[in-house]
Amino acid sequence: MKDFLKFTLATVTGIILSGIVLFIIGMVTLFGIISASETETQVKQNSVMMLDLNGTLVERIQENPLDLLSQLLDNDTNIYGLDDILSSIQKAKENENIQGIYLQVSSLATSYASLQEIRNALLDFKESGKFIVAYADNYTQGLYYLSSVADKVLLNPKGMIEWRGIASAPLFYKDLLQKIGVEIQIFKVGTYKSAVEPFISTEMSPANREQVTAFINSIWGQILTGVSDSRQLPVDSLNAYADRMLMFYPAEESVKCGLADTLIYRNDVRDYLKELVQIDKDDDLPTLGLNEMMNVGKNIPKDKSGNIIAVYYASGEITDTSGSAASEEGIVGPKVIRDLRKLKEDNDVKAVVLRVNSPGGSAFASEQIWHAVKELKEKKPVIVSMGDYAASGGYYISCVADTIVAEPTTLTGSIGIFGMVPNVKGLTEKIGLTYDVVKTNKFADFGNIMRPFNEEEKSLMQMMVTQGYDTFITRCAEGRHMTKEAIEKIAEGRVWTGETAKELGLVDVLGGIDEALEIAVQKAGIESYTAVSYPAKMDFLSSLLDIKTTNYVEAQILQSELGEYYQQFGLLKNLKEKSMLQTRIPFELNIK
Repeated sequence: MKDFLKFTLATVTGIILSGIVLFIIGMVTLFGIISASETETQVKQNSVMMLDLNGTLVERIQENPLDLLSQLLDNDTNIYGLDDILSSIQKAKENENIQGIYLQVSSLATSYASLQEIRNALLDFKESGKFIVAYADNYTQGLYYLSSVADKVLLNPKGMIEWRGIASAPLFYKDLLQKIGVEIQIFKVGTYKSAVEPFISTEMSPANREQVTAFINSIWGQILTGVSDSRQLPVDSLNAYADRMLMFYPAEESVKCGLADTLIYRNDVRDYLKELVQIDKDDDLPTLGLNEMMNVGKNIPKDKSGNIIAVYYASGEITDTSGSAASEEGIVGPKVIRDLRKLKEDNDVKAVVLRVNSPGGSAFASEQIWHAVKELKEKKPVIVSMGDYAASGGYYISCVADTIVAEPTTLTGSIGIFGMVPNVKGLTEKIGLTYDVVKTNKFADFGNIMRPFNEEEKSLMQMMVTQGYDTFITRCAEGRHMTKEAIEKIAEGRVWTGETAKELGLVDVLGGIDEALEIAVQKAGIESYTAVSYPAKMDFLSSLLDIKTTNYVEAQILQSELGEYYQQFGLLKNLKEKSMLQTRIPFELNIK
């Protein structure tokens, strides 16, 4: 018995010690990787920047230790920051040892506005005289649009190019909700305010179909023009190829039609690049990935003037408070207000570029952020740079800026407001739950989801929504120096592309964040400056301590299992946490 206890204790002790040792080794390895990633990259002669795109594109990465661990265990999981890609392309243009860029594309979850911004950066890169070569086993339509800017488009001999046009296919939940006994009570202003349609309809309304048709045709027009200019192909021919669905034909047909230049296997691309940089096949080709490019010139001293142009990133859904999984990475009203106040009070900050990438959200939080932007503008120039979306609440917080810059494919406008309150009486009756109430006044149980609104309550809700819409219209009219009547004609909740929004006066300049920076510098009246991104990223230790493991694990599992339906699930899951009044575009545009 003593021997048994002795061996058992030794085994348990060994397991514990082994666990501790493995943990220490793991942490040392992790910190080693992080330390290596912070070392300045030295660029060799005849180097090629390799932009390997296979993952998800976001505005800006806040490093999460769990994401890093996930990437160590699964190399297929990649998250790219748009800011990192744009700055790396600029560095590659300026570095004399880098001869060109090699685009190796697989799949990238993003919108066309971000692709357009990267594409424009690549067009600017080509002005240096350096080459761009693109390769894919199979090109998705969005990544082909990006890659078409290359001097040579390479395709696997057994690969394909997706080229089929754009469609929007939103999901509708009305029948599902009806089956389970849930009614969504809707209050809105705006004929085109279609965010509520999935809950009350089984198909698009005529007004929504009209606006979706308009903006997807506008986006497709931008794609056609870009590819036509780069590939020297007529727009009519490109439309004909889309209608033929060339992806189902042999790869040789894509070359014949001019969409690709050469058929080549992936393993042979490196030799192809060596010929371009004029080095022997037996020599190594120096390549620099995105992580290495981010550290090129990392330790170059900042401008000595002390002038700062702040670039403040406001990305995601607009919420009143943090705390939910949905809102932790979005635009949280109180935090943004606090940050903008600090920028206003910082005398070294001469101008602010507000980078907005948001479909909207809480009407209350949008109003509060609008006021903070207005106060900031009274002290220094504020230039808005719109990303993929800056619509509804996203436009609300942008409209007061000195200048608004958007990509032609940005989705913006959607000036409208709505309220959604669920009524679960049908569900509770199905499962045998009953409800009763005692109250002192007739509206004491207002908003109780166990019953439908009565007529008086409906009138009150609609009155609040109408007042909110009037305030929204007023803010836009003041910010854009237009009459309320003029704004009302282009409001009604209608979504516009940046291209059309400029024609309507909702946007001033078409372009990306670089154009916004140039305008900010000009309005600030300075020559020398340092561009600084805000909010400041947390360091590794702070990120590690701030992790909410439960939410992270839940999100990772659900995203893995639900795929493209994860966003819809997130909407239903967090419905109870949303502000009663919403200024936002449809929850899922589903543009493909």
